[in-house]
Amino acid sequence: MDTAQINTPLKHWCEFEFISKTVKNPNIHIKGNYSYYSAYWDQGFERCVVRYLHDKPSTQEKPIDQLYIGNFVCFGAECVIMMGGNQLHRPDWISTFPFDTRSFLPAGDTVIADGCWIGSRAMIMQGVKLGEGAVIATGAVVTQDVPAYAIVGGVPAKLINYRFPQEQIEKLLALKLYDLDEKKFLKIRDLLQTNNIDQLAYFLKEN
Repeated sequence: MDTAQINTPLKHWCEFEFISKTVKNPNIHIKGNYSYYSAYWDQGFERCVVRYLHDKPSTQEKPIDQLYIGNFVCFGAECVIMMGGNQLHRPDWISTFPFDTRSFLPAGDTVIADGCWIGSRAMIMQGVKLGEGAVIATGAVVTQDVPAYAIVGGVPAKLINYRFPQEQIEKLLALKLYDLDEKKFLKIRDLLQTNNIDQLAYFLKEN
């Protein structure tokens, strides 16, 4: 075997895309520049993760459910965000078959707040709102809103734990971390990579 071939590093399987640079759909609203989709061998975030979302702008006559994504959100490989609009069939009618457009129901906007982590192959259902810093376990199916800094898992997803005590979560939310300028946020990453919320709060107060 060629020596050069042995010494050439293999291309790593894990690729990612910063979704603010790739998403074009006007119904997907992305805050900031750092939310990313990991391992996008499946044609990418907009094509494969966000399901059933029209790419035409919403109008008053034809409203379309919107998707709002915060900053510093991590999307795991092959996760799915199910959107409403044209695929919510009427369960209150005799037939759920969509004979015409009256059979479709809006689900409401879906919101994924700043700092969330969506595990690989997790599914976020229509109209769900994920609070700041929420963690969705691998393979979970989220059918209801998730509180800030909660960890949920299972089918359907249920609360497993909170990342911090409630008093500390309230402190974190009061800091409004994700309203900071991105450059300032990146400068405090050493503080963000600890569990010392009081130290972080003190630093931000003094600076």
